[in-house]
Amino acid sequence: MGQQVAFFEVISANAERARTFYAELFDWQVSADPAMGGYALVDTGGGIGGGIGPSTAPGDTGVKIYLRVDDLDAYLDRAEQLGGKRLVPPTDLPGDFGRFAIFTDPDGNPVGLWA
Repeated sequence: MGQQVAFFEVISANAERARTFYAELFDWQVSADPAMGGYALVDTGGGIGGGIGPSTAPGDTGVKIYLRVDDLDAYLDRAEQLGGKRLVPPTDLPGDFGRFAIFTDPDGNPVGLWA
């Protein structure tokens, strides 16, 4: 398997504050897109890319990693077999950005998958 972290995400009740904080702390380039509901893509200057966005549901704030996989359903099934739970089914991203899904590990930590 040997999957690698491909993307990170910070979801905040105050996305503008979070964008400013991380941009200034790490000197990241953060570009908010009004068409994406204020979600901002993050250029870390050579590391993995990420996003910073607004909270859209109770309990969705925090930091999440996304791992690149070749089969979302297979990994979701395997996560469930190991004690995880599906949170978000395979979902198309806008444009040519692929698809994503989210599960929780047995401790309730959300983890994203991206294909």
